[in-house]
Amino acid sequence: MRIFSKRLASYVMAAMFAATSLTLPVVASANSNSYDYMAESTEPTGGEMMADAFLLRPFMLVSTVVTTVTFVVMLPFSLLGGNVGESAEKLVVEPAKYTFTRPLGDL
Repeated sequence: MRIFSKRLASYVMAAMFAATSLTLPVVASANSNSYDYMAESTEPTGGEMMADAFLLRPFMLVSTVVTTVTFVVMLPFSLLGGNVGESAEKLVVEPAKYTFTRPLGDL
């Protein structure tokens, strides 16, 4: 069992490293576009749309599920504190809006 958990941990770390490595060129291209003073259009590029669709949206979907589960677990404490609305807004509504209603490529 211990070998299995170490192997699983190494796969997860490798996947996280690969995902991080894939986002570096996107960040670099986004920074290079900010110095282009001649560009009139603020439309997202195809690369930005692909990065959003294949990297950011799946990550944000997982993040939305995690924050929603966190909200449900912490709901009794939010009820006691009287801030259910605020915690629902921050932990459920905002991540869901960013994941599902934001235009593609709008990073």
